Amino acid sequence: MKLLILDAGHCLSLALAREVNRRTDTELVIEQGVVVSAAQLQKLAPDAVIIPPLAQPLDMTPAVVGAHADAVDGCLEACLAQGIPLVWCVSDQLYEEGFDEPIDEHVVPTPRDECLRRLVTIGDRIRAEYHRHLIVRLGPLFALEGSHAWLSDIIDTLMRGENVRAAEDVVFCPTSVDAVAMALVGMLQQQASGANAWGAYHLAGTEPVSAFTFTSMVRTQLATHLEGRGEQVELGDVTALNHHHDAKLRRVLNCRRVLEVFGVHQKPWRLEVGRMLDAWCLTRDDQQDASTGESV
Repeated sequence: MKLLILDAGHCLSLALAREVNRRTDTELVIEQGVVVSAAQLQKLAPDAVIIPPLAQPLDMTPAVVGAHADAVDGCLEACLAQGIPLVWCVSDQLYEEGFDEPIDEHVVPTPRDECLRRLVTIGDRIRAEYHRHLIVRLGPLFALEGSHAWLSDIIDTLMRGENVRAAEDVVFCPTSVDAVAMALVGMLQQQASGANAWGAYHLAGTEPVSAFTFTSMVRTQLATHLEGRGEQVELGDVTALNHHHDAKLRRVLNCRRVLEVFGVHQKPWRLEVGRMLDAWCLTRDDQQDASTGESV
């Protein structure tokens, strides 16, 4: 199976590259931008095109969101022309107002924000015009590298001794980018084998949590890792923000369908954060060894 991944520097694109490198049944082609033409698809002949998400479209300018929407629209045209499946990953922020209960796949987002509505319109067009699609709605992604990585931004800010501001009244399910990459490849392998289970799916980490609690836990684990290595670092603090004074806004995705159809289990974000911090420490050791000229 050959996959074409757009937006080369995105944290999900990098995770997909790592996942494919561990496998022998999948080939990967990565494009720098988010735009692809029918002629390119004809030449490359991938089995699917994957578009990583705008991780936090609510925090982006209308121009950025509009450019992404235009690019997805163009990709849809190209995929339709060549009959190639389209996989579009989107942020849970499209559910702008949240829901009291976990959100099922059949619930189409109805945001008030004009930019988010533009993205929903693209999703409506994909569902209406092209059967061979996967729209994968994701909880907030975290990773150690790439654009939209979030976790690396938290670590870097704390290590500089600067404070991190995080919302205490928005609840969601943080999602490991590596878990998403593994799930997407597995889903597409099953599709290539005849599963024919196209449509919308939700994928997120387990355990709903606020951004403040998530960031505080990252700080605690980071401090524990550093202390265990004998390092004394004055980390920044985590400051709580509150935007919704009457009640917490909940964006909790119900991921039951992706389990029932593809057998994809949600990954506990706490374990994924711990694993990534272990990897961060190893990279830090390598960098320190390189800077001192010591052999490993």
